[in-house]
Amino acid sequence: MRQAYLFLHISILLWGFTGIFARAINLSEGVLVWYRMLLTSICWLLIGCFSNRVKRLNLRDTFRISLVGLLVAVHWLFFYGSIKYSNISVGMSCLAMIAVFSSLLEPMITGRRFHWYELMFGLLAAIGMFMIFQFNAEYRTGIILGLVSAFLGSIFTIQNTLLMTRYNSETVTTYELCSGFIYLTLLMPAYLFLFPTDKYFPSNNEWLLLTIFTIVCTVIPFNLSMKALKHVSAFTANLSINMEPVYGIFLAFIFYHEQKELPPGFFIGTIIILLSVILYMILKYRQHRRNEKAERVMNAESL
Repeated sequence: MRQAYLFLHISILLWGFTGIFARAINLSEGVLVWYRMLLTSICWLLIGCFSNRVKRLNLRDTFRISLVGLLVAVHWLFFYGSIKYSNISVGMSCLAMIAVFSSLLEPMITGRRFHWYELMFGLLAAIGMFMIFQFNAEYRTGIILGLVSAFLGSIFTIQNTLLMTRYNSETVTTYELCSGFIYLTLLMPAYLFLFPTDKYFPSNNEWLLLTIFTIVCTVIPFNLSMKALKHVSAFTANLSINMEPVYGIFLAFIFYHEQKELPPGFFIGTIIILLSVILYMILKYRQHRRNEKAERVMNAESL
């Protein structure tokens, strides 16, 4: 069990490096996402060929998963745009809003009962985001892009949860990434027309960074998280993933010393957002434990 928790948190830490690579690679957000999806799709196709775990789906199911792949592509586009127009710390603080948006959107999408404390934590996080927005005028474009990214991320996270009840993770991931790459390729002419760039091809050093980026931030953490899920519940994994923005912000401080660029309002707002996420995690965990205990009691009584 300890090894499973170790694998899980190593994978989350590796996902936290996403912002570091996005800043290190000197490509526009659209071109960067296109190359990342290209390399990641190739990796997953190879994994699918060797693992025999990717199942062939009918046209209807393929189209359904492909729409989630489109959401993934657009989510990445806005997320990397947020980092390019602000910095890693701001982009990661916005990413923390995924948990907040998910708590509010999940009852609407899945039909589960809405809880009052979810609204309370959502309002608390909104106050934190308002403080970041209010005191960081030069980063407002990046903040807006980051919030759109978090909103889209919450939707595809919920959709992925529903898909995982019907298909294995390798099938879902492969179809999503490949279809996301196809959609993004079709959208790139319009994107480049609206947001022209003078750099379309990575340098040799950037090819190396892109390859490491793909392996370190996608392939390895996915495999580690899947090994962890054999021993750790999906509920625990989803709560733990909320730590990704925390890791990402600390890594930005270590590698780029971004704490020197940020005013006090950013730290106050980010602490409020992270506090809302952590308190939500604690409350959900306690509720989950109570439900498990009640279920065990009911099972014992039925025997």
